Amino acid sequence: MSEGAPTLKLIAERAGVSIATASRVARGIGQVSPETRTRVLTAIEMLGYQPDHAGRALVNRRRAALGIVLPGTAGPYYADVISGFERETVSARLGMLILGTHLIRQVDDLALEMAGRVDGIAIFGGALPDVVVQRIAARGVAVVMLAQPPVDGIPAVRVDNVAPTAVLTRHLIEEHGYTPLAFLGSPEGSPDVGERWAGFQAGHRQLGLEPPTAPLAGGMTQADGARALDALLQRGDLPRALVCANDELALGVLTAARIHGLRVPDDLALTGWDNIHMGDLVAPSLTTVHQPIAELGAVAARMLLALIEGRSVSHDTLLPTTNIYRESCGCSRRPASAGATNDGGEAETPARRRSASEH
Repeated sequence: MSEGAPTLKLIAERAGVSIATASRVARGIGQVSPETRTRVLTAIEMLGYQPDHAGRALVNRRRAALGIVLPGTAGPYYADVISGFERETVSARLGMLILGTHLIRQVDDLALEMAGRVDGIAIFGGALPDVVVQRIAARGVAVVMLAQPPVDGIPAVRVDNVAPTAVLTRHLIEEHGYTPLAFLGSPEGSPDVGERWAGFQAGHRQLGLEPPTAPLAGGMTQADGARALDALLQRGDLPRALVCANDELALGVLTAARIHGLRVPDDLALTGWDNIHMGDLVAPSLTTVHQPIAELGAVAARMLLALIEGRSVSHDTLLPTTNIYRESCGCSRRPASAGATNDGGEAETPARRRSASEH
């Protein structure tokens, strides 16, 4: 492209849209409203814009690789996401690049550098600022958001975190009579945790109860869970039940509870989120919300391959979840019926056991 030639930035300014939106219209991919598409195409025609051939090379899979950007790579959750993503890239005979952004300086530059080495990138919620995501999309690279809602029309694959957490919260209050409840996890920087916190609050309000005003902040590892319980005991502020933002936190709380001589669920009921393998192996077994973790990565990779090949994809793909009630909340080990919004399904609860004994 010669010096002074119109750029996507100029096209976006003329059409009154973001650079990412202008890029999608120019490349003929993604979901854009007819009105917006007309404005962008008009600007392209008026300014005589010609697409960058380097960008087209990426679309044609000249790099033969896909990338995935995550906040970190430690722990069973991210390992399963990467495993699902890798399964699809290997099947497509492509290479895979992984970027973990935790505690890395100048991560924006690293992500933009990765964009020049792959045909498409899956970007995990909270891993990069939205403005960097848009800059990557504007370079002509296929982009899919992972575990967060779509960004400026960039497609996404995720689960509904709000409804299952609201159901889980109501279960603790209605079926077991637990109050007060507390939520462990930091919503800042994590769309998933933010939605789970919103679901926790919604579950209270659906029962006409005022929820706690703030979550218990902290990290997302087992060590963070143990530290959180230590802090609660030091303050003398132990809730009756603790809803954890993920299973790793819950397992950390469970370990610390044993050290302090607390009985779960008799002294402290406990729930997690994700349904990692260890949750069903510990005693008491962990009540949680199952999400198809590996499938999140696999679907993100398949969506990228579709975009690279010029095929359309769903703008916002939601994968199913299942509430699983086990011993840590006071239920038996019988699994709940499938469905993100079930209210206990077939799980046996104290209320149901009492009801059965009365007949």
